[in-house]
Amino acid sequence: MSSLLPLFPLDLVLLPGTPLPLHIFEPRYKEMIAECLAQKKGFGVVRAKAEEGVAEIGCTAEILHVTKQYPDGRMDIVTEGRERFEVMLVNNERAFLRAEVLYLQDEPGRATREEISRALELHRELLALAGATPDDATADEEPQLSFRLVGRLPLDLDFKQTLLGMKSEAERVQAIISYFETILPSLKRTVHVRQKAGGNGHAS
Repeated sequence: MSSLLPLFPLDLVLLPGTPLPLHIFEPRYKEMIAECLAQKKGFGVVRAKAEEGVAEIGCTAEILHVTKQYPDGRMDIVTEGRERFEVMLVNNERAFLRAEVLYLQDEPGRATREEISRALELHRELLALAGATPDDATADEEPQLSFRLVGRLPLDLDFKQTLLGMKSEAERVQAIISYFETILPSLKRTVHVRQKAGGNGHAS
């Protein structure tokens, strides 16, 4: 059995622990997902790049559920990010891409309590601006809290890709704090303008 990891290039960055629903309709990916289901194996999600390339760092996706199957072989599935990997060698022998990969491990160490608290505070501010409900309060005990803080947010893909490749949780939390502090002021201005526009038309 080949040890090559099937790859699914997408215009997104999947992070560990983040859910990813997918509609599978292309013949090559119907074939790939059918094999993954039969072998009870996951596949790799990599960010698609210009000129048919893929990002060097990706994340495996575990298939949690097949929510719908269509007569023509299309299917709706729910997956979740698991392990990060580096693409070492791409293989083009099948209809879909496969690759030899090297799985990434974090360096020892965590962010400080103050950094974690600051990251959570900024995350709550972002969710409040978006009108979303904050997650549970036990999040600060997670070993890879950084991925959960940004996984479901519609943030810049380059930032998410950089975060995916970092091998230090402390560095990721620091990067998130810096990024959130950078984008929050403009988001607050945008929300303020929308609120004014939604009123009686007169600025207060």
